[in-house]
Amino acid sequence: MTATLTNARGSARAADASQVADPLTGGPATVEITVAYGFWIFLLSDIVMFSAVFAAYAVLSSRTAGGPSGQSLFDLRNVGIETLSLLFSSFTCGVAVLAAENRRMGTFYAGMALTFTLGAVFLGMEISEFARMIGAGAGPSRSAFLSAFFSLIGLHGAHITIGLLWLCFLVAQTLVKGPKPFVLRRLGCFSLFWHALDIVWVALLSLVYLMGAR
Repeated sequence: MTATLTNARGSARAADASQVADPLTGGPATVEITVAYGFWIFLLSDIVMFSAVFAAYAVLSSRTAGGPSGQSLFDLRNVGIETLSLLFSSFTCGVAVLAAENRRMGTFYAGMALTFTLGAVFLGMEISEFARMIGAGAGPSRSAFLSAFFSLIGLHGAHITIGLLWLCFLVAQTLVKGPKPFVLRRLGCFSLFWHALDIVWVALLSLVYLMGAR
């Protein structure tokens, strides 16, 4: 009997030790804190991946192998439209998430629809740019510069595509489940993801397009 009680107490202490502590209360962390902490770790790991590809591009940006450079390839007017679309989509995404938290569902759905539309415009223009460059003989196999360019911009575009699919899933889930706490947590994670893509794009705009078009 004594051994059984000792084992039970040991198991309970092990279970308590495995839980994340809430820094405010000292007790087990809430689901909201745990989810937010885990998602921030994911975002930071994603930024590390982008940083590695950024570094590769910085090294290879001058290796054109006698082919076209960014100065002759980049259309800054289209890039400006892409940038405005993505930045404004970040604003509409934030408005939509705040509306969901305040149970203003009409504003939420309108904001998400605008976010999806602006994100799709951005992605469509990016795909059009790739098609134009490949059609002009400036594909990723033409030079190290173009390989790095397509890898970096394509990686960001892949994240935008995932974000748009995730947005559709969240809107469908909200329609079915309503603005319940777990849905709001997922919307908050999506909002962080979408804003992070904006930050990455500003870095891309500066390093790739503005410096490359000089």
